[in-house]
Amino acid sequence: MIPAPLDGPDQDALLTVEDAAAFLQVKVSWVYEHVRPHTGDRLPVIRVGKYLRFDRRELRAYIDAKRESNGPVPHGGGRSVQWPPG
Repeated sequence: MIPAPLDGPDQDALLTVEDAAAFLQVKVSWVYEHVRPHTGDRLPVIRVGKYLRFDRRELRAYIDAKRESNGPVPHGGGRSVQWPPG
Protein backbone atom coordinates (compact mmCIF):
# COMPACT_ATOMS: atom_id res chain seq x y z
CA MET A 1 0.00 0.00 0.00
CA ILE A 2 1.33 3.45 -0.91
CA PRO A 3 0.67 6.07 1.77
CA ALA A 4 -1.82 8.84 1.07
CA PRO A 5 -0.62 12.38 0.24
CA LEU A 6 0.36 14.70 3.09
CA ASP A 7 -2.57 17.04 2.54
CA GLY A 8 -5.33 14.45 2.16
CA PRO A 9 -8.01 13.40 4.64
CA ASP A 10 -5.74 10.66 6.03
CA GLN A 11 -2.86 13.00 6.84
CA ASP A 12 -3.20 12.18 10.55
CA ALA A 13 -3.29 8.42 10.02
CA LEU A 14 -0.28 6.61 11.42
CA LEU A 15 1.83 4.49 9.11
CA THR A 16 2.90 0.91 9.73
CA VAL A 17 6.51 -0.20 9.25
CA GLU A 18 5.60 -1.41 5.76
CA ASP A 19 3.88 1.90 4.92
CA ALA A 20 6.85 3.89 6.22
CA ALA A 21 9.23 1.79 4.11
CA ALA A 22 7.10 2.44 1.02
CA PHE A 23 6.91 6.15 1.84
CA LEU A 24 10.70 6.38 2.24
CA GLN A 25 11.33 3.98 -0.66
CA VAL A 26 13.57 1.74 1.43
CA LYS A 27 13.46 -1.86 2.61
CA VAL A 28 11.46 -2.76 5.71
CA SER A 29 14.70 -3.98 7.32
CA TRP A 30 16.19 -0.49 6.87
CA VAL A 31 13.27 1.00 8.80
CA TYR A 32 13.75 -1.48 11.65
CA GLU A 33 17.48 -0.68 11.77
CA HIS A 34 16.75 3.05 12.01
CA VAL A 35 14.31 2.89 14.93
CA ARG A 36 16.71 1.23 17.35
CA PRO A 37 17.32 3.43 20.42
CA HIS A 38 21.06 3.91 19.94
CA THR A 39 21.02 4.44 16.18
CA GLY A 40 22.73 7.68 15.22
CA ASP A 41 20.34 8.39 12.34
CA ARG A 42 17.11 7.46 14.10
CA LEU A 43 13.70 7.71 12.46
CA PRO A 44 10.90 9.42 14.40
CA VAL A 45 8.78 6.54 15.69
CA ILE A 46 5.72 6.12 17.90
CA ARG A 47 5.50 2.95 19.95
CA VAL A 48 1.97 1.68 20.52
CA GLY A 49 2.52 -1.28 22.79
CA LYS A 50 4.65 -3.68 20.76
CA TYR A 51 3.77 -1.97 17.48
CA LEU A 52 5.78 0.69 15.68
CA ARG A 53 3.92 3.52 14.00
CA PHE A 54 5.08 6.58 12.08
CA ASP A 55 3.62 10.05 11.58
CA ARG A 56 3.80 10.90 7.88
CA ARG A 57 4.58 14.57 8.63
CA GLU A 58 7.48 13.62 10.91
CA LEU A 59 8.91 11.36 8.20
CA ARG A 60 8.60 14.24 5.71
CA ALA A 61 10.46 16.50 8.18
CA TYR A 62 13.15 13.78 8.50
CA ILE A 63 13.57 13.76 4.71
CA ASP A 64 13.68 17.56 4.56
CA ALA A 65 16.33 17.67 7.30
CA LYS A 66 18.40 15.14 5.36
CA ARG A 67 18.21 17.29 2.26
CA GLU A 68 19.35 20.37 4.20
CA SER A 69 22.22 18.56 5.91
CA ASN A 70 23.52 17.24 2.59
CA GLY A 71 23.85 20.73 1.14
CA PRO A 72 22.75 22.10 -2.23
CA VAL A 73 22.37 19.99 -5.35
CA PRO A 74 25.43 20.50 -7.59
CA HIS A 75 25.12 22.03 -11.06
CA GLY A 76 24.94 19.65 -13.98
CA GLY A 77 21.86 17.72 -12.89
CA GLY A 78 23.61 15.23 -10.60
CA ARG A 79 22.35 14.74 -7.08
CA SER A 80 24.70 14.41 -4.14
CA VAL A 81 22.07 13.35 -1.62
CA GLN A 82 23.26 10.39 0.44
CA TRP A 83 19.77 9.48 1.70
CA PRO A 84 18.67 6.73 1.91
CA PRO A 85 21.81 4.68 2.22
CA GLY A 86 22.20 2.03 -0.46
